Amino acid sequence: MKRVGIIFAMEEELNELKKYLKIEKEYKIFELTFYEGIINNVECILVESGVGKVNAARTTQILIDNIKVDYIFNIGVAGGVDESLKVGDIVLGEKLVQHDFDITAFNHEKGYIPKVGVYIEPDIYLLTLADSVFKNIDSVNYKRGIIASGDIFCTELKMSKKINTKFKALCVEMEGASIAQVCYLSHIPFLIIRSISDVPNNDNVVTYEEFLKSSCEIIALAMSKLLIKLGEDDIV
Repeated sequence: MKRVGIIFAMEEELNELKKYLKIEKEYKIFELTFYEGIINNVECILVESGVGKVNAARTTQILIDNIKVDYIFNIGVAGGVDESLKVGDIVLGEKLVQHDFDITAFNHEKGYIPKVGVYIEPDIYLLTLADSVFKNIDSVNYKRGIIASGDIFCTELKMSKKINTKFKALCVEMEGASIAQVCYLSHIPFLIIRSISDVPNNDNVVTYEEFLKSSCEIIALAMSKLLIKLGEDDIV
């Protein structure tokens, strides 16, 4: 049976996926609460990391060191920075980048991390599996592309356009690329999936609050079907 770690930044995101699992165990490690449940022969360990790159990276390493998972997923909401995206759309992260990582003073391009590079790519099996599942869900509109992470809730249209232009990013959030970096360095297969809750427009906090729940519901549904398919693959 595969063991899958699923990291959420916020309780609202975690609670929606919990509805699809029967939680069998709950425990704490370093003040983080872990929930264990099974869906279609996949053992799932859910945890809320808290918002931001440090919280996300810390939680990822705790998950890897203490629970020995086979795969790690990070799912949740994000702000769309590409004009083709609408609220409720899903983005599968083909590449992850930290848009606020800046050592350009040392002649490196924006986003470059020593011994890592600018972009981190997810596990191709997980990406391909998610692609095959999502295209068969009538209620889900999705794209594959670049997800940008940074320790800022992006509200300015100017900033969102800059991130989109510089990194060709589809959406922006605060955790995914740091989780990707820890998984990359620890040799753990991973995938980052985001549902669009808002589009930066100088007033997107209102949009975010209005559509947070519905965006969480959409990505929880998609993730539950992905986990079911993952279990079927494991049986075969």
